[in-house]
Amino acid sequence: MAKHDVDITVALPSGTELPAYWQACLDELHDRYGGICAYLAVFFERTTGAGSVDHFHPKSLRPDLAYEWCNYRLACSAINSRKWNSTNVLDPFEVKDGWFYLELVSGKIFPNPQLPTSLQEKIYKTIKRLKLDNLAHNELRARHYQYYCEGWISKVFLEKYSPFVWKEADRQGLL
Repeated sequence: MAKHDVDITVALPSGTELPAYWQACLDELHDRYGGICAYLAVFFERTTGAGSVDHFHPKSLRPDLAYEWCNYRLACSAINSRKWNSTNVLDPFEVKDGWFYLELVSGKIFPNPQLPTSLQEKIYKTIKRLKLDNLAHNELRARHYQYYCEGWISKVFLEKYSPFVWKEADRQGLL
């Protein structure tokens, strides 16, 4: 950072670009995450080029974390572009089982209604910001569950490629 004359104790000035050294670790990040998008919770093939390194703490606000592995989240490109510099998204590393619920037939995602209102609001903001409940994502989740129900994919395959759908089907006693 010093080589690029960047003061890491303050937010980056507008228009400041950092060298994208984090892109070199994308294969390793994909491997460590098992190919699962940290936010959408579905597998994507690395060969599609759809993966990206999300800086959970935006590098523009926290340049000191721009090259820190602990700040990286594997994200499909569409989700990462929606998150951008947002700080009102839940950290996937802190999300607990049961915070997000899923209607398996429709694929709609929503906060667990039994959680405290303040936490439900944070979950809702994450869903809204990342557009996790858009039609395409809903159809994807519903299709994964339908394929399982129709016997096209196994429970093991569902768990590996669509872990959120698998967890919700298991929670609902449908596996």
